[in-house]
Amino acid sequence: MKSICLYFTVHQPIRLRKIRFFDIGNTDYCYDDHQNESILQKVTQNCYLPANKLLIQLINKHQGRFKVALSISGTAIDQFKIYAPQVIDSFKELAATGCVEFVAETYSHSLAAIKDTAEFKKQVKLNADAIESLFGERPTVFANTELIYSDEIGELVAEMGYRAILTEDPHHILKWRSPNYLYSNAINPSLAVLLNNDMLSNDIAYRFSDKNWDGWPLTAPKYVSWLNKFPEKEKIVNLFMNYETFGERQKSENGIFDFLNTLPSAVLRKSEFKFHTPSEVVANHQPISKLDVPKPFTCANGGKDLSTWLQNELQQEAFENLYELSESIEHCHDEQLLKDWQYLQTSDHFCYMCTKHHFNNVVHASCSPYDSPYEAFLNYMNVLNDFTIRLNRILNPKINLNKKEKAVV
Repeated sequence: MKSICLYFTVHQPIRLRKIRFFDIGNTDYCYDDHQNESILQKVTQNCYLPANKLLIQLINKHQGRFKVALSISGTAIDQFKIYAPQVIDSFKELAATGCVEFVAETYSHSLAAIKDTAEFKKQVKLNADAIESLFGERPTVFANTELIYSDEIGELVAEMGYRAILTEDPHHILKWRSPNYLYSNAINPSLAVLLNNDMLSNDIAYRFSDKNWDGWPLTAPKYVSWLNKFPEKEKIVNLFMNYETFGERQKSENGIFDFLNTLPSAVLRKSEFKFHTPSEVVANHQPISKLDVPKPFTCANGGKDLSTWLQNELQQEAFENLYELSESIEHCHDEQLLKDWQYLQTSDHFCYMCTKHHFNNVVHASCSPYDSPYEAFLNYMNVLNDFTIRLNRILNPKINLNKKEKAVV
């Protein structure tokens, strides 16, 4: 049996409002509600609602033979509840088909896995609780933020009871081996590891509308012809991408929804592949070997490293200052501060500070709310310092909290 596994991740960060030096210690709200609402409404109309509607139609059309997997960050869920509850309803309709597997991730789409084990476990539980509450089933498969993975991360995920993890194709580790097999964690082999076929995924997610690409225009029959070229013994093709690919990153007028609409029929009629959820892939296939990944890698950039978030001194300083607060947070019971703590960990904040020459222009032209990485750093540090003062007021109400030693001007 040959399996094709479609997995889409749904995430929206909660963007911070501009906090000036003299605001530090004098505010208790740090979010840009106008920007968050306007962006979410735009993506809802371009992607979430039409994509969900199409998936439901395809599932019904193919009578259960078309299946997908989805993860939804807690920051996205929280914003859907406030600004677009109809999106939650449409995801519930998808869940009711029985052909969608919801995958767990970190609640705030954070980098906690590489810094704070206890916080990582807490966030994964928070996200799984939210998914179970909304859709009635608790996830048994996990996908970390931007598919970040290592042997140790996989071991943690296995300890939490997950049966499988989704991650990127580590070319530098696989070398001559193919991602089109099932692997297992090197420390705890009970955890199955599903690898993204990044070439075929990126053909849809990034190259679809590029008229200079030699594969343009991409049609479903052409795509299936590429699937059929894999050796017979390669039984699994995993296609992992952001859900915003459909209608937002790849615009509707460029034919991305037409492509998605015709893909299931082309796969089912013209190939040996069947659509399977991650859990079904694990049930239907055996791992061929352990996958040794001593250092974390990701899908976020060409180097598959963590430099998108932690390459420069700005990012590193902000990251370290944030997680210096972990011990204090353990003693905090203030609901708003705990929510702020989650939102401040979102990986996007560190991505906005990226200065890598090959990445910077793309980030700041398409998704950053700041004019430069330096502005992103200054504002984040001001927000973080304001948060620290508010936290200390709760934990140590008698000490002098008028100091702003770490404030950035």
